[in-house]
Amino acid sequence: MNEMSWPPQVPPPPPSPMPPPMPVGFSGSRSDFFHLVKRGAGLEFVTLGFYRFWLLTDIRRHLWANTLVDGDAAEYTGRGKELLIGFLVAMAILVPVYLAYFLAGLEAEHIQAFASIPLVAFFYIFGQFAIYRARRYRLTRTVWRGVRFWMSGSGWKYALYASLWGLLSAVTLGLALPWRTAALERYKMRHSFYGDLQGSFEGRGWEFFKRGWWLWLLAPIAFVVYPIAPFIYGAFKAIEWRWWLSGIRFGDVRLESSLPKSALIGLYWKVIGWIVVLGLVFSVYLALAAALVASMSGDAFTEFFTSQEFARSIPLLVLMGVGYLVFALAMNIVIRVYLSRDLWVRVLGSVNISGIEAAANVAARGEMANALGEGFADGLDVGGF
Repeated sequence: MNEMSWPPQVPPPPPSPMPPPMPVGFSGSRSDFFHLVKRGAGLEFVTLGFYRFWLLTDIRRHLWANTLVDGDAAEYTGRGKELLIGFLVAMAILVPVYLAYFLAGLEAEHIQAFASIPLVAFFYIFGQFAIYRARRYRLTRTVWRGVRFWMSGSGWKYALYASLWGLLSAVTLGLALPWRTAALERYKMRHSFYGDLQGSFEGRGWEFFKRGWWLWLLAPIAFVVYPIAPFIYGAFKAIEWRWWLSGIRFGDVRLESSLPKSALIGLYWKVIGWIVVLGLVFSVYLALAAALVASMSGDAFTEFFTSQEFARSIPLLVLMGVGYLVFALAMNIVIRVYLSRDLWVRVLGSVNISGIEAAANVAARGEMANALGEGFADGLDVGGF
């Protein structure tokens, strides 16, 4: 009788433990960013604002390059020249629309009143189109570990979708805003990709509403009691950032944010404080400029202001124009430092990423998008960062 032997039973190896969520890091220096925007503001002054396309590119490149995910930094490959060309093409389309409306207003006052309704509707829809196309441009200029993000979908379909939701939000006095935001984010993320890894958005409007419904009740009070407005707006933006980030997915890659409601309030108060200080400095400058021009004209200070020469004084107008430009550029520095760099760092510090190993074997896909969307967004002043 043959004796049969069986190999010993070896238990299967235990499954590999899931790696813990990893935080997103930021390595950039605040002083380096300040010098970047300060230098950019000076070049904007010399070029009468046209350098902003290169400055915006440098800002994005700085923030992207210092954002670390799993130890690797992102890369922004956009160019200032692309933004300038996109802006000029957009202006070639938008300026005739403005001109047609102006000529209609000269024709008859009732035509101007009638034309304002479709004009506002046109620019709102066009603005939503620009927002979508600008996002597509920024994604296709964002690279991580050698793989490019990209975006598909129709900008016009998104614009129609956003406009219908916007109408519903207006009818409901803002109550439908959380559901509008969730629906639009689902559309954008469904058409967003990292290589061949498709994005999705799991945030729900009801979750957003539950977190911020009390702010909707307090919003009317902020129009009367102005000092509470930064608290309400700062808390709302923190809730929105946390809800939005926690809903982002790329395949099995998940983001989770723990941003507190009070995290951004201080930033908005600092911006308000700097605007007040800069406004006071600008007021003193205007008074000194007026006194200087009055002394040069040989008139007394009070006589100069009561005469017609005050309104026709070319030196005073030049000094006022230069002062206003410096004031506006200084405010831009403040806003870029606090609401671009500091907000970016504070929000990133709250983010943890799970399932990053799903992005290890991603194949490159997608095509580059042109900067026309950014140009439209800049021309309509609806550009996001």
